[in-house]
Amino acid sequence: MSISSAYFTIGNLENRHDVKALKRELDKLAGVISVSASTRAVAVDYDPTGVGRERIQKQIERMGFVVSNERRE
Repeated sequence: MSISSAYFTIGNLENRHDVKALKRELDKLAGVISVSASTRAVAVDYDPTGVGRERIQKQIERMGFVVSNERRE
């Protein structure tokens, strides 16, 4: 299995409650292996055969958060 990583800077992730909610929702996506989040950024390790970076970003935005920057490795 190949693992990819995506890093998102989130403009309006303001408190621990938001961080926990975002982490919980991203963990539900098929293909997401791990999620690390703080009040400024989210790092997601994922299996690209199960989910793509675009889908992860859409889920973040669907929750009302603003992605101000994205980087992948």
